[in-house]
Amino acid sequence: MDPDHAPAVRAGDVSPLTAAMREARIETAEQTGVVVDLHDAELARLEILNDALSPIFADIPPEIQIFDRGITQGRQPRLWLDSVAHVEMGRDKRVYRFLLDSHLGRRIGAESTAVEPIVQAVTRYVARRLVERERALAAGPAPNVAEQRFFAETHRRRKWRGVGLFALGVLAGAIGLLAIAWFLPPHY
Repeated sequence: MDPDHAPAVRAGDVSPLTAAMREARIETAEQTGVVVDLHDAELARLEILNDALSPIFADIPPEIQIFDRGITQGRQPRLWLDSVAHVEMGRDKRVYRFLLDSHLGRRIGAESTAVEPIVQAVTRYVARRLVERERALAAGPAPNVAEQRFFAETHRRRKWRGVGLFALGVLAGAIGLLAIAWFLPPHY
C-alpha cells in the first residue's frame, strides 16, 4: 500500500474496534486482578485457620503420623488435614467448608464463616481418628482362620471344577469322534 494514498487518521481518531479492544483489555486486567486478590484472600484465610489448628496438632504425639497437614495452592486452595479430610473456601470465598471423603462419597463435616466452629469440628475429627487408631492397635492382628478356611475351600472347588471341565472336554471329544466315524461311509 502506498503511504501517500493511505487513509488519513488523525492522532485523536481511534477506530471503534481499537477502542473496544482497549476496553476489553482493561476489563480483563481488572477481572484478573480481582481473581488474584480472591485467590490470595483464600490462602490468607486458610493460613489463619491453619494457625488456629496448630495447638491441636501440637498435642498429637510425634510417633503418631496419621495426619499430614498442609496448604495446597492450586486453583482451589485447600488446607489438608490427612488424605481424606480438608478445608476449602466456599463459592463466596468467605465460608470455610470442612470436607471428608469416604467410600460413600464426599460429605460436609462443618461449614461456617467463623474460624472457631471449624476448629471445633476439626478437633472432634482428630479425636475420633486417634480413638480409632487406639482401638485398632488394641485389637491386635485379627485372626484370619475363617478367611483362610474360605480361601482354601474356594481353591479346592476351583481345582475340582477344572478337573471336571477337563473330563467333560475329553468325553465330548470322544463322542464327537465316534459320531464322525459312525456317519462317514466306510473305506475299503
